[in-house]
Amino acid sequence: MFLVRAFLYLISLAGVGYLIGLEGYHFKTLAVYGEHTLTEHMQDMMTFSSCMLFLYASRIDPKLKIAGTLLAALLAMMFVRESDALLDKYAYDGAWQTIVSFILVMVVVFLWGRFSSIYGSLKAYSETACYGTCLAGLVTVLAFSRMMGRNSFWSSVMGDNYIRVVKNIVEEGTETLGYTLILISAIELVLICQKNQKLAAKD
Repeated sequence: MFLVRAFLYLISLAGVGYLIGLEGYHFKTLAVYGEHTLTEHMQDMMTFSSCMLFLYASRIDPKLKIAGTLLAALLAMMFVRESDALLDKYAYDGAWQTIVSFILVMVVVFLWGRFSSIYGSLKAYSETACYGTCLAGLVTVLAFSRMMGRNSFWSSVMGDNYIRVVKNIVEEGTETLGYTLILISAIELVLICQKNQKLAAKD
């Protein structure tokens, strides 16, 4: 079963890489890799799916209730941030900040009276097999992709030959890789929680 899952994840990552390249193959020199592209839509889908999976995991495993909820809230905020262009267009400029602030308030309300349990839940999550994958995904999205997407870096390397789409491909590509790792970790967490639930039911 482990090898089957590993193979499926390998195929999934290869598929994500292929889908990222579709825009380039289709639009060629007109590709921009900006908002409203397949790559951006994949990121939206992955953040939303990960959020729902983490939330589901938090509901079926009491030990991971707080950790799962915090991860779900984080992915919900990422989803909102990735949807900022749509919110600016159909709501108002800066709407994503308002929604993220609301999510933060809800998290504080949820944690109120549970502060002493936060460490235990996070520790339990850190001991799961999917913790490293999630951490790698978060670091890739929040740090590595941002560093690789610096305009100053690409301008320095390419000089007068600077082409923004190259910078966009690297930044959005690594960001999508990070979201894929997070989604894989969310799937794995649900499987772990379901297994724990079955074992608890037998005892």
